[in-house]
Amino acid sequence: MTMTPIAPRVALFVPCFIDASFPEIGVATLQLLERLGCIVEYPFNQTCCGQPLANEGDQKNAAACEALFVQNFAGYDYIVGPSASCIHHIRQHLDAIEQTADVTHVRTHAYELVEFLHDILQIHDFPWASFPHKVALHNSCTSLRSLQPPLASMSEISGPAFSKPKALLANVPGIEWVELERADECCGFGGLFSVFEEGVSAKMGYDKVDDQRRAGAEYIVSADMSCLMHQKGCAQRLGYGQKYIHIAQILNGDAQ
Repeated sequence: MTMTPIAPRVALFVPCFIDASFPEIGVATLQLLERLGCIVEYPFNQTCCGQPLANEGDQKNAAACEALFVQNFAGYDYIVGPSASCIHHIRQHLDAIEQTADVTHVRTHAYELVEFLHDILQIHDFPWASFPHKVALHNSCTSLRSLQPPLASMSEISGPAFSKPKALLANVPGIEWVELERADECCGFGGLFSVFEEGVSAKMGYDKVDDQRRAGAEYIVSADMSCLMHQKGCAQRLGYGQKYIHIAQILNGDAQ
């Protein structure tokens, strides 16, 4: 007798900046997970995971965000969010509160969307999607150098080359990849860095979008919308025409 696999019960975590500025990415993530057979729930009391406060060293106020996050997400098989930096915070820095069993569960069951699709669900086909465009990939610094295991190989480290985002997008018809000269160089966003070091951040962003323009990219795709938000602003200020899109939107078939 063949047993039917039990669909995973997934809590959708939508980072606060996505909820406020890019809600379509949260919707695309929800729809994509449901297309792939997950039982998805959205805890309505969720707020910020506490990353900005923790990055400032404000553990006192970060604790309230972290405690509420655990309260909302402790009861699920998986917590999935479309942001490597937020998931990294949950895994590695959710330490402003007592480390209870619920906290441990949340920290060890939180996944960034790409790694959840690639490593946990092991999905390879997206028959509803196509994207006939010249595309460049941007991997955030967090997704390469902080999230463990990383989403892609790093140019400064010897070893086999791999890319989980490209492995997923390889199954989307129409994509023509263009390669950047300095593909995994920081774009200059860095959260608080872009606030406290505005001039340096902007110059790094201009260098990044210049690289994209020279490569002939029509679209830049990434698993981190915070980086794309920064790059989009830099490109608009320079009058460049390339567009920026989250990987969830392509995999869900939102854009053709």
